[in-house]
Amino acid sequence: LPLLQLLGKPEGTAPRVLVLTPTRELAAQIADNVQAYGAEKRLRTQVIFGGVGERPQIDGLRRGCDLLIATPGRLLDLCGQGFCQLGSVRHFVLDEADR
Repeated sequence: LPLLQLLGKPEGTAPRVLVLTPTRELAAQIADNVQAYGAEKRLRTQVIFGGVGERPQIDGLRRGCDLLIATPGRLLDLCGQGFCQLGSVRHFVLDEADR
């Protein structure tokens, strides 16, 4: 929640926050919570994880996002293909770091 307050309003197209999580279930859960708690800020959130088609995720990255929630494998894959630029990330959250 404090991170959502720090972000303020939507800005630019590249993600300003990267949340890295080990599983797609956690990624989806985090995205649901961000959307619920940050609804009034209208921040753009994109979730990327494996096990589903890449195309909708790539399209979402192209539209731009403020907060990117990702699993490591898909993040590396899409960054390697040039679809994900992380140069604007100001805040990094490593979820479940003990895994």
